[in-house]
Amino acid sequence: QVQLVESGGGLVQPGGSLRLSCTASTIVFSVYTMGWYRQAPGKQRELVATITSGMTTIYADSVKGRFTISRDNAKNMVYLQMNSLKSEDTAVYYCVRLGTTNYWGQGTQVTVSS
Repeated sequence: QVQLVESGGGLVQPGGSLRLSCTASTIVFSVYTMGWYRQAPGKQRELVATITSGMTTIYADSVKGRFTISRDNAKNMVYLQMNSLKSEDTAVYYCVRLGTTNYWGQGTQVTVSS
């Protein structure tokens, strides 16, 4: 059973920063691609960023240059550093372990508002 738990969400003003963390309870972590997705109210869930076992990263165009995904395989952790936040970044952010079966966390709310 794989469990993913996100933390670090909250309320932040436009232009501010947040760092999301995801801890994975899985014996094998380092070989999997990990990712962050988000879902805003009334919208479909969308890709934010992914990071492979070899540390190759992919970002959605909307977050390039502002968000950074990283991972610490020794701690079974993946992070999302979010800078220069905009109101349109408001969403529930989900951590996911990608594979034959995708495993999702419960999500953490990020609200960008003045």
